[in-house]
Amino acid sequence: MKKKKWWKTVLTIIIILFHIIPIYIAFIASLKEQTDFSSYWVLKNGAHFKNYLIALNEGGMITALVNTLLITLLSVIFIVIIGSMAAYPLARVKSKLNKYIIFFILSIMMIPPLSLLVPLYSIMANINAINKIWGIVLVHVAFQLPISIFLYTNFIKTIPKALDEAASIDGCGRYSIFYRIILPLLKPVTATVILLTGIAVWNDFQFSLYFLQRPDKKVITLAISTFFSMTGTNLNAAAAAAIIAIMPVVILYVFLQKYFVKGMVDSAIK
Repeated sequence: MKKKKWWKTVLTIIIILFHIIPIYIAFIASLKEQTDFSSYWVLKNGAHFKNYLIALNEGGMITALVNTLLITLLSVIFIVIIGSMAAYPLARVKSKLNKYIIFFILSIMMIPPLSLLVPLYSIMANINAINKIWGIVLVHVAFQLPISIFLYTNFIKTIPKALDEAASIDGCGRYSIFYRIILPLLKPVTATVILLTGIAVWNDFQFSLYFLQRPDKKVITLAISTFFSMTGTNLNAAAAAAIIAIMPVVILYVFLQKYFVKGMVDSAIK
């Protein structure tokens, strides 16, 4: 059996290399001087950390990191709270209306976000939400809620309904059952929602480009893009900025990976 499964090991190694090599090349590029045109696979002239200082100072990565962290935290908090609360009745009440709502949520997930950019920008301008943190948070919550509701709904369906009935007999109301019984059991899927939606918000470029036009409101993706212009490109500083940008996401995944895998598997059961 082990001899027959050798190809799985080879395939796993290929997939790992496919994801690690770009990060490795970006890291090597971030340690090279701009005048060093040697291969990005090795460091021939030693490591230079000046690119990280350029990224932090000239690229405004510190301000961008603070803005991105604030936007991501607020967005994820609202996505988790609203998504879990909306999913509970959809999972527990079996009706045609709820089925239609779930199908509607799935259909929203299939719509390309950029196809709605023009009317969305018009709405944001009318409510004075351009260059506002709460405005971009509102956009992210609206576009990330469908996947949150979908994952929470499927996960709650795996929780025995007998728990609700037992709590109801003890005198708990609907809200009390959700917050005291159901919500503590949602840790695995919550970790999944946090990672999926948090990374999507953290890496957002398309909405931030149009809705955060002031320099003091830029996020990390916009900060990285400043190193690419018509007059010149500082690839090494951009690589340093990219390494700085991915570190919080990597650290978050390391701490939540156990719950992330369990939440993805359990949410896919139904």
